[in-house]
Amino acid sequence: MDLTYTAAEEEFRSELRSWLQSNIPDAWSAPGFWDALPDDESFGLRRDWERDKALAGFAGIQWPTEFGGRGGTPGMKAIYDVEMVLANAPRTVNPLGLTFLAPTVMAIGTEQQKRDIIGPMLRNEVIWCQGFSEPGAGSDLAALSTKGVRDGDDFVVNGQKVWTTNAVHGDKIFTMVRTTPGSEKHRGISMLLIDMHQPGVDARPLKQMSGASEFGEVFFDDARVAAADCLGAIDEGWRTAMLLLSFERGASGIGQYTEFRRQYDTVVDVARKLGRDADPVVRGKLAKVLTDLECLRYHAMHVQTQVEQGRDLGFEASMTKLIWSEPSQDLWEVFDLILGEDATLDEIDGVDLRPLHGQAMWSRSVTIWGGSSQVQRNVTAERVLGLPR
Repeated sequence: MDLTYTAAEEEFRSELRSWLQSNIPDAWSAPGFWDALPDDESFGLRRDWERDKALAGFAGIQWPTEFGGRGGTPGMKAIYDVEMVLANAPRTVNPLGLTFLAPTVMAIGTEQQKRDIIGPMLRNEVIWCQGFSEPGAGSDLAALSTKGVRDGDDFVVNGQKVWTTNAVHGDKIFTMVRTTPGSEKHRGISMLLIDMHQPGVDARPLKQMSGASEFGEVFFDDARVAAADCLGAIDEGWRTAMLLLSFERGASGIGQYTEFRRQYDTVVDVARKLGRDADPVVRGKLAKVLTDLECLRYHAMHVQTQVEQGRDLGFEASMTKLIWSEPSQDLWEVFDLILGEDATLDEIDGVDLRPLHGQAMWSRSVTIWGGSSQVQRNVTAERVLGLPR
């Protein structure tokens, strides 16, 4: 395992850090700044900032230069993830497109799809969302019922998707549709790329308990999409989806460690300010979380080393999901324990808790989305450890 970076990577760190310091207003780092903005205003501000970052050459760090990327190393991508957290940079508005869709298009897209999708996505000219989950198909995606019926050179799509991130801001959606009538399970499914601004597509927000509307549901009512806008082969969407999801790996754990360690320090600071840091139960639970976070750090460096050596990690991504999601959730459970019966208050003894409550509520979801902990344990047992089913 290599815990060092090359001279070129450290030079990139310095360049990126300097740009971030010059291009993130101090007001953006003030507690509650982003929470106080209306959703549309927050999204627009982040969209413009991220476009400027891409134009400055700080996007698509590992993407090939032919696609507008920087052509950087896995180490540079890890540095990018860390420095974005340390600078309190705004969250990306195009996470699913950049993380999943773009590398899939690079791998199997047609030349026309590569030209039409990758550049505009990198510059945030087109926001992509992902249409996988349905009311009756969550963890069991193969149970999806949204249908696409062939009509000449088009598919006519009818059905519903739910828990769609950025649904109300999305320009296009990559979605799984059953394109062979009567097919079952993984067969007869295609991944279609659908314009969300056309007639027959209706995106509605879903309000979360935090008050945010990050998710939405999407209804298709005779929406049309050209058969040429199928990513991968028609009726081979399951294969395309597995390729797409495989890109959630690499050095992402390093940025997550940095973010969670900062959250940990914040929770410890709250415990001290409230005089609850001497409780042996609290101290024991905080110690366990810290130990788990340090395990995440070393696991992430191990994964990065393997990626740099050209190894295809495959199902080891399930291990990474477990190693970061469960300690994150444990941390915010300790936060609730520290607050006790005061957990519903916005402020205690002059300590503003509002920015932390949203993170605590969000943490309840992290062991569910992206594959639940139960699913990840099964995958790890069967595909990594070779245990029988």
